[in-house]
Amino acid sequence: MPDKKYQTILLFGAPGAGKGTQGSILATVPGFHHISTGDMFRTLDLHSDLGKVFYEHSSKGDLVPDEVTIELWKQYAKAQSILGVFKPYEDLLVLDGVPRTTKQAELMEEYVDVLEVVHLVCHDMDAMIKRLRRRALRQNRADDAREDVIRNRFQVYLEETRPVLEYYPADIVREVDAVGSPGAVLQHILEVVVPVQEAHFKNQLDD
Repeated sequence: MPDKKYQTILLFGAPGAGKGTQGSILATVPGFHHISTGDMFRTLDLHSDLGKVFYEHSSKGDLVPDEVTIELWKQYAKAQSILGVFKPYEDLLVLDGVPRTTKQAELMEEYVDVLEVVHLVCHDMDAMIKRLRRRALRQNRADDAREDVIRNRFQVYLEETRPVLEYYPADIVREVDAVGSPGAVLQHILEVVVPVQEAHFKNQLDD
C-alpha cells in the first residue's frame, strides 16, 4: 500500500441504485479510477479458498466477511497500481460497494482518505428490483434474478450498510437522486465530484 492514503470518493446507495453504472462512467474521465467490489469478486476463482467463502455468502444475498472483503480490496488496488492503470498520486479513487459495514469503514481508515460520499437515493424499491432484474438478464447474473435474494439484499443493506453513512461526517455526505437517465444522474454526480477533483488537482500543483 502507498505511504500516502488513497484520496477517495465513495459511491453509496442501496442495491440497484446505479453505483456500478455511474462508477464505470466516471472511470472514463481522466483523474478518476473506479474500483467495484462486484468486479473484484467476479474475477475470483470460485474453487479457491477465498472464492468458496465468497460464494457461500453471496449465493444467499449475505455480505462477505469484512476482513475477507478488505483484504481482497487491498490486493486488487495494489495490483491495479502495479499495472499502472491506477495512479494513486494522481487519480481520485472512486469506490463502489465498499465499505459495506462500519467495520469495513474502520478497517479502511489506514488506507483511504474519504473526501466525499455520493449517496445515490431511490425511494422506490420496486423500481430498483426491476433494475436489478434487467441487469441480471443483460449480464447473466443469476444471483440478481431471484426476488428472495434481492429482498434479502435490501434487508442486509438497511441493517448493516445504511449505518455506514453515519460513520462519516455529515458535511461530506451528498445526496443525489438516482432516478432518471444515466446522463441526468451523472450530471448531478459531477456537480458534487468536480469541485473535489479541482481541489485535488490544485493540491498536486502546490506540492
